[in-house]
Amino acid sequence: MSHVIKILGTGCPKCKTLTMVVKDVIDQNSIDASIEKVEDIVEIMKYNVMTTPALVIDDVIKTKGRIPSKEEVLAFLN
Repeated sequence: MSHVIKILGTGCPKCKTLTMVVKDVIDQNSIDASIEKVEDIVEIMKYNVMTTPALVIDDVIKTKGRIPSKEEVLAFLN
């Protein structure tokens, strides 16, 4: 099953770090997933997120305002 991963953030360094963490986990574990960057503040607000970066997997908010570890991301995807 393919996962849809969204990274909500305006392009700050933390948002870029979160993107790299997610990409690493997907690549290292051969996970079928697509990554979408959501940088539009109006779109971010639709998720009721006030602190970025936020990680959304299959339309479920997993983290807000912090960068999860690779182990956490892997657990979210399994």
